[in-house]
Amino acid sequence: MAMSGMVTAGRGGARLLLVSTLAVIFSARAGRAQKGDACGDTLLGPSSGTLSSINYPQTYPNHTVCEWELRVSPGRRIHLKFGDFDIEDWDCHFSYLRIYNGIGPGRAEIAKYCGLGLQIPELILSSGSEVTVQFMSGTHRSGRGFLLSYSTTEHSDLITCLDKGIHFTEAEFSKYCPAGCLTISGEVSGTIPHGYRDSSSVCLAGIHAGVVSNTLGGQISVVSSKGIPHYESTLANNVTSTFGPLSNSLFTFKTSGCYGTLGLESGVVRSSQITSSSVWEWSEENGQPSVWQPSGARLKRPGLPWAAAHSDQHQWLQLDLKKRKRITGIITTGSTLMEYQFFVSAYRVQYSQDGQLWYVFREADADQDKIFQGNINYLHEVRNNFIPPMEARYVRVSPTQWHQRIALKMELLGCQPPALLPRTFQPRPTKLSTDPPLQRDKATFTPDIRNTTMTPSGNNSVALAAVLVPALVTGLTCLLLTLLCTWHCKTRKKSAKGAYGLVHWDRAGLWKGMKQFFPAKMSEGDDSFVRYSHSDANHARSRKAVPVVQAESAEYAQPLVGGMVGTLGQRSTFKPEEGSDPAYADPDPYDAPLTEIYHAYAQPLPASGAEYATPIVVDMAGHPAPSGPLGQVSVSTFKRCGPGPLLTRTDSGQSGSCAQYDTPKTTPGQTQSTEDLVYQVPLNGAQKAREDS
Repeated sequence: MAMSGMVTAGRGGARLLLVSTLAVIFSARAGRAQKGDACGDTLLGPSSGTLSSINYPQTYPNHTVCEWELRVSPGRRIHLKFGDFDIEDWDCHFSYLRIYNGIGPGRAEIAKYCGLGLQIPELILSSGSEVTVQFMSGTHRSGRGFLLSYSTTEHSDLITCLDKGIHFTEAEFSKYCPAGCLTISGEVSGTIPHGYRDSSSVCLAGIHAGVVSNTLGGQISVVSSKGIPHYESTLANNVTSTFGPLSNSLFTFKTSGCYGTLGLESGVVRSSQITSSSVWEWSEENGQPSVWQPSGARLKRPGLPWAAAHSDQHQWLQLDLKKRKRITGIITTGSTLMEYQFFVSAYRVQYSQDGQLWYVFREADADQDKIFQGNINYLHEVRNNFIPPMEARYVRVSPTQWHQRIALKMELLGCQPPALLPRTFQPRPTKLSTDPPLQRDKATFTPDIRNTTMTPSGNNSVALAAVLVPALVTGLTCLLLTLLCTWHCKTRKKSAKGAYGLVHWDRAGLWKGMKQFFPAKMSEGDDSFVRYSHSDANHARSRKAVPVVQAESAEYAQPLVGGMVGTLGQRSTFKPEEGSDPAYADPDPYDAPLTEIYHAYAQPLPASGAEYATPIVVDMAGHPAPSGPLGQVSVSTFKRCGPGPLLTRTDSGQSGSCAQYDTPKTTPGQTQSTEDLVYQVPLNGAQKAREDS
């Protein structure tokens, strides 16, 4: 256990030493420098950077000094922003921080700061393109030191590496992150695209997401939204995000959208497009060959990964994308097999347009090859982003460090390059590859394990489906809507036709006619009657009184009301109404209906019932008493033509003729009283002319 702890500490110290050495070399090459024994984590970029006191955020040592010289392009100015300041001294005599305009003996002091927990929210502006920062410490017992960021004045929205998501209340905002935040310890929970917990450092999360470079800094666009139950723990771009619980809010980053997979996992990249420097191959106990071929290097696919026959720095895995693509990132994993815990812990990335002339990826304004951090175990995925993106057809992964044996699975991220935009990165060519041809190591030993090789599934094409499915759905929807509209129009056209082909009908008359069909109106004990309006018939009251016909309740046909045809029982809807005075008679027994409503008589009822038209019985309420003895029956056999006719339409459908009643119909050999009078069907004009002749 002690040995393991020493190895882990040794690796961490070597990594810290490597980062510090690269920062010093990078700073010295660009004309930016630091000197002294109180200098902490520092990265001084070409247009932005971050510096801190030694041991930050722990207590700095006594009696130390450090100076940083900052330079940007001539003609530009520098502004500085404190992320934290905690220096123990009340009068700035022994421990303090000074900022000067210029470098060397002619520099001029801008400000001098000291104090515990000092808040300095404003930006400190220089007068030129050079600034000196000096830190001095005397005897003290507490104090974290300081953390300071800078950039050129073009970036007025500069923030520091310590600013978190909870420090911003806007739903969307854009800020400028300085270079060097990777060297500052900070909390990050979450991943892209799901989002980061609001307690995460915004700039450190931007490095993890791959939207900003640690060595260059850059602009970020942030969107805040409601939090999620938990946040994943992943390793990306040398930043490890930790598991995070539920939070009130989260934030994520706006990107160019060029982060789609390029076809290894989906099978768009065929097995023939994946090649390697060598293949590990051996035979199992049963004689079955086990081949760790390049086609197995597909991320998230089960089975054996690719493994090299030799474990040296001359091995590579190559992909041919068939055409030029913009490549923004790479995801790798180890063998994913518990019995073979192999993985690559560091690698370079090369790319080419023709497969002959190869370039090694380097960050902008750097003269050294970029070494990417690989996997830390055989199972979990690690993502690295290319800032700026590469544009190439061929891509090679060249392992530089590994665990036990070189083995990996991978996927590339990117998109189609813009057709009209120039390339964003012009790399320096390296010497042509002299890697040996493909080799197969025929190992003679037989490991005591079982073969877990699985044949990759066939290729799947998703591009065609993405085009055809929406088009098919749209076409079917339009066809369905057309059929539905056609059916609806035909249904409305049929329902608009009235009974007996009547073109016009009255809605009010329809409702009055439907009332006759209700069960309450058709009950046997109910004396139903039809009442006509007297509002339009007042002009007829001066006419000569006509005797009223009264008879037993005969069976009559159903009148057509408002264009509706209905079938009632054997009771008549024209049953005479029994008024309060039976001897009372209306002088006008043929009261006029509303002029807007036209009634017509239906066809005679079957022979089983009454077969003649219904006589008109007028409501006697509100009319003077009829002349004649009480109880005398007045019989009318003729409905004259005149103003306010009851019927303006005959059975033949012609309006304007006057219907007349014939003489009562008698039965041979039978004496008929006035109570038994039955009348024939009204005669139209043509019938009456024939009878008269």
